[in-house]
Amino acid sequence: MNDKTKLIAAQKDESVVDVRYLTESQLKSLGVSQMAYVKTIQINGDVVFAIHAADGTPMAVTDNVKTAFAAVVQQEMMPSLVN
Repeated sequence: MNDKTKLIAAQKDESVVDVRYLTESQLKSLGVSQMAYVKTIQINGDVVFAIHAADGTPMAVTDNVKTAFAAVVQQEMMPSLVN
């Protein structure tokens, strides 16, 4: 547990933090603005890779997972593949 997580846990008087209940500002303080996820979707029957900001905001679509990851890294964000 890092210092920021400990602070949030201490505020809730708990030793474990449930991320489902973090506020937007708490998520930003944990680096969420620097993360993006890539997931497969279908468009017109074709499988493509959608890039979303950590908050779910769509950012881009590409036909290649390597290109998707490269685009995320180019924006100085940390990519994550989800299903």
